[in-house]
Amino acid sequence: MSDTMIKIENVTLEYTTNEDKEFAALKDVSLEIKKGEFLVILGHNGSGKSTLAKLMNALLLPTEGKVYVNGMDTTDMNKVWDIRQTAGMVFQNPDNQLVATIVEEDVAFGPENQGVEPSEIRRRVDEALEIVEMSQYKKHAPHLLSGGQKQRIAIAGILAMNPDCIVLDEPTAMLDPSGRKEVMNTIEKLNKEQKKTIIHITHYMDEAVGADRIIVMEEGQVVLEGAPKEVFSKVEEIKSLGLDVPQVTELVHELIKEGINLPKDILTVEELVGLL
Repeated sequence: MSDTMIKIENVTLEYTTNEDKEFAALKDVSLEIKKGEFLVILGHNGSGKSTLAKLMNALLLPTEGKVYVNGMDTTDMNKVWDIRQTAGMVFQNPDNQLVATIVEEDVAFGPENQGVEPSEIRRRVDEALEIVEMSQYKKHAPHLLSGGQKQRIAIAGILAMNPDCIVLDEPTAMLDPSGRKEVMNTIEKLNKEQKKTIIHITHYMDEAVGADRIIVMEEGQVVLEGAPKEVFSKVEEIKSLGLDVPQVTELVHELIKEGINLPKDILTVEELVGLL
């Protein structure tokens, strides 16, 4: 058994625009994601990060190169169903993902479509709601919930289908700070406690601090890669890409400029306070 969850080999993805111009959303990208890894993909709009996400569960197919999900080739039509069960997708807008009028029915929708036995669906729905800490809302109407709660229900709906890997495409972009925090806590829990492989796409730097590895994309290519401490210590380089670094890292960068002797790779307030 390989320990690779997703393998992207020399992938280029071209679109034809309305003016019949060829536009490459991704250019010769190669990437390997290990089972159980928490990977964050950063980049501003148009950098190719969402395109990359959609390749990971066969919503898009590469123009050139190959994408393998747990060893399955995404261009193999007979494998699409299995691929989508292996790599579940959570999108930006939770309202577009909720299908039922009661929370528990919404979470049951995926496994019902998979033809799972009713008693097993019941078990999975309860477990998924427990994991995202939404059990007390199972009889509620989803449209009455907050943005963060809706997104946690959307995540529960994916969990109920029992994927090994969860790809989240800017799941916090439409949420307020408390909703973002709820969703980030859920994502970290899925990775640490449920051992799910997580691919989290965002443009919020502070959401990347807890990742095992960060990839920064720009114009369809991977321009930086490494552990959070490595990537965020390159403050000038990240800013030149039009991105920010976490506030604490920014502060440390300024303090170092003023001649205070601190390590460059501080990511959290607690770390900084300890050192000061």
